[in-house]
Amino acid sequence: MTAYEPYTTTDGRTIGGVLMEMKNITLRFGGVEAIRDISFDIREGEIRAIIGPNGAGKSSMLNIISGFYHPQEGEVWYKGAPRPAMKPYEVARMGVGRTFQNIALFEGMSVLDNVMTGRLTHMHASFWQQALWWGKAEREEIYNREQVEKIIDFLEIQAIRRTPVGRLPYGLKKRVELARALAAEPSLLLLDEPMAGMNVEEKEDMSRFILDVNDEFGTTIALIEHDMGVVMDLSDRVVVMDYGRKIGDGTPDEVRNDQDVIDAYLGVAHG
Repeated sequence: MTAYEPYTTTDGRTIGGVLMEMKNITLRFGGVEAIRDISFDIREGEIRAIIGPNGAGKSSMLNIISGFYHPQEGEVWYKGAPRPAMKPYEVARMGVGRTFQNIALFEGMSVLDNVMTGRLTHMHASFWQQALWWGKAEREEIYNREQVEKIIDFLEIQAIRRTPVGRLPYGLKKRVELARALAAEPSLLLLDEPMAGMNVEEKEDMSRFILDVNDEFGTTIALIEHDMGVVMDLSDRVVVMDYGRKIGDGTPDEVRNDQDVIDAYLGVAHG
């Protein structure tokens, strides 16, 4: 099987060809090498985990994928072609959405209004049409509102749709951020520590929603997560980073049994 041939997972899901490929990526901040010559790919329809200890370079890699950072060496390929240096909003328009390690929502706005901001890349009416809520702007508003209501129903946050985000508990804020990212209809969704700070019940809910997004929407997902139980349960493949290097790449079982990974991240095995 080549990298571009689809295959079927043991649970019956179809994984397609390569959607995004990181080729020999090196990122420096002054004299510090945050990422050193890393290559890996993300395939259509899979859940791809990026793991490693704190300071391994995981968030920096996600920032390269989403256009916040630009590597000094290497290339990012998307849908079979090299991607030039782009700004984050340009990457978003290409179909890459994300959530953040530190929640980035508008605290004073309602849940509904926060999720609506995720539709900005789908709004094309002129300033005057939007100001007058006329013609194309009116049609866009109605359509985008319908799409947002579907996502709110999907993530089971109907009861808080009018609630200001600042009044919500942490776990629900994370779900609203996921809703906003989904509102953009990304083909690739980046999740930066989606379970951070959650209790067991909240993690179970978020895990279920991630699987449902992947299954029902067909969205490709790349996530950073420290909870190894979550990673091993959700992921199709895992890439492991340590001090800016790639030290492992494979299925959860392959990574779990890789001695370099055990030594660097999961703890040294004792015989």
